Amino acid sequence: MQITPGENLRMAIEAVWTNRFRSLLTILGIVIGITTVVTVASLLTGLRKGIVTFFQEFGPDNIFVARFSGDPGSQGTPKEAKRRPLRPEYADLIRRLSPSVEDVSIQMFVPGNVGNRPITAKVPGFESDNVSLVGQTANSIQIQPREFREGRYFTQEEENRALRVAVIGPLLADVLYPDGNAVGRTFIIDGAEYTVIGVTAKAKGGFFGENGIDRQATAPLATIRLRYPQLDRFFITVKAKPTLRDSAFEEARATLRKIRRVPNGVDDDFSITTPDSIIKQFDTITGLIVLVSIAISGLGLLVGGIGVMNIMLVSVTERTKEIGIRKALGARRFDIVSQFLIEAIALTGVGGILGIVISIAVTALVSALVPSLPSETPSWAIAAGLGVSVAVGLFFGVWPATKASRLDPVEALRYE
Repeated sequence: MQITPGENLRMAIEAVWTNRFRSLLTILGIVIGITTVVTVASLLTGLRKGIVTFFQEFGPDNIFVARFSGDPGSQGTPKEAKRRPLRPEYADLIRRLSPSVEDVSIQMFVPGNVGNRPITAKVPGFESDNVSLVGQTANSIQIQPREFREGRYFTQEEENRALRVAVIGPLLADVLYPDGNAVGRTFIIDGAEYTVIGVTAKAKGGFFGENGIDRQATAPLATIRLRYPQLDRFFITVKAKPTLRDSAFEEARATLRKIRRVPNGVDDDFSITTPDSIIKQFDTITGLIVLVSIAISGLGLLVGGIGVMNIMLVSVTERTKEIGIRKALGARRFDIVSQFLIEAIALTGVGGILGIVISIAVTALVSALVPSLPSETPSWAIAAGLGVSVAVGLFFGVWPATKASRLDPVEALRYE
């Protein structure tokens, strides 16, 4: 008597369904393991997509130069704290000495606690302390183009005259001017009054779904330098000529090392990065997070696998007489092995499907509750979850299936 794979699968599903509560408890570890991995992968995939979009909007051909690594507003590591500040004069030197460079802009970030007081933006009746103040050169809009919801960017003449004009992000505009029409109106930030000349459109990407530019007030660099002469937090953005970013990177780096007199063989005393290198650093961090989640879920899969082996051994014992009857009717060892392997795979496969469904639900719930945390379930995570769950069933089902196939039909028929 030969049994088709379809009949084996039908009997396996019937066996799982007949003992569904026991089966659910058995595959609980597998469900938890698959849910953990797929959920983490979904959150990290969405987060990475937002960061990639963020730097694409910042300019894929741009090169960023700062005193410290990481966020421009950070204080850097203790070692980096010993570095000399960047000077705005560097921008002109890089522009003149680097043939592959198209243009260079300068930014200066005002720390949130300047003068031991938090920066607050306010108008009569409304205010926000979730704001950042930045000074930029007028050519920044060409190097890092932005769309505008209303108004415009400031001109070179306005920067030369150090006028107190500002471009603000849409989230800041909505807080200060909930009735709209921010252009032409004034606001006070850190005790100084500025006139709004433009409101940028909402940024397309960012960290955890939010871009700090949307809450930023940007004024001409000359204006900010007059207001805060003690600050030296300059950030230089270098725009490479088309297809020449690598050359521009090396030229800018060599120029900076020369003007800062960094000896040969000594590490740079400044940070120079590109969007690609920042994304690679992020991928390294997320890779470690994924490895940790895999290690944690591996414990769940191991527990689930042992549970599957245990329940299949119990099933073999319970169905000893059934196995004897099938063998007496002509079932081959291969048929018996196939039946119990398919049953084990069906058991863990159900666990994998449940884990994927739960992870998708959790991901959707997180996105709904925390809109700033983007997430999407990648197809590779779904495929990997199903593949791993099937592999667990195959691995831990071999011994029970082999044991069932080796039963002597005469002894099996006598079993009570």
